[in-house]
Amino acid sequence: MIRWLALIPLLALVGLAGVGVQNLLREEKPTTSLADNRPAPTRSFPVLQADGDISFNPPPGGEPIVVNLFASWCAPCEVEHPLLIELSRRHPGRLHGLLYRDVPSNGAAFLERLGNPYGVVGVDEDGQGGLDFGLTGVPETFVIGEDGTVRLHIRGPLTPDDLDRIGNLL
Repeated sequence: MIRWLALIPLLALVGLAGVGVQNLLREEKPTTSLADNRPAPTRSFPVLQADGDISFNPPPGGEPIVVNLFASWCAPCEVEHPLLIELSRRHPGRLHGLLYRDVPSNGAAFLERLGNPYGVVGVDEDGQGGLDFGLTGVPETFVIGEDGTVRLHIRGPLTPDDLDRIGNLL
């Protein structure tokens, strides 16, 4: 009887390994999804290293914009940064940043080191604005239409294909 009790941890380990293998083999969910035209948050954010606030609904300039949520502590944010530079080059003034749950001086140093692709950077130190957007984790990118609705929500780092998808909405 005691020998059978010794097998319980081994069976639990085999069961957990089976769940892990199942998760590895399962088809990955797409990181890009068209949004359901929900309204973008109306919250205002203080501007990084400047006076004033910025809101993305309605979008500044009254035309579609891109809002990228990032942080200096986020390794994938650094990986996607060259694509943000390219997006900014293709669509000047249409890319805005939102520094998520980060110290403003760290965010400023991050942008100074890698280059600042953003027209304006808002600061969301407490993370409530990210929650308003529906953020699941940085980096995430949102295309906001001229009417203030989210037209595209990209979870995770941008890919080269995403630049074309975003460009079609701008």
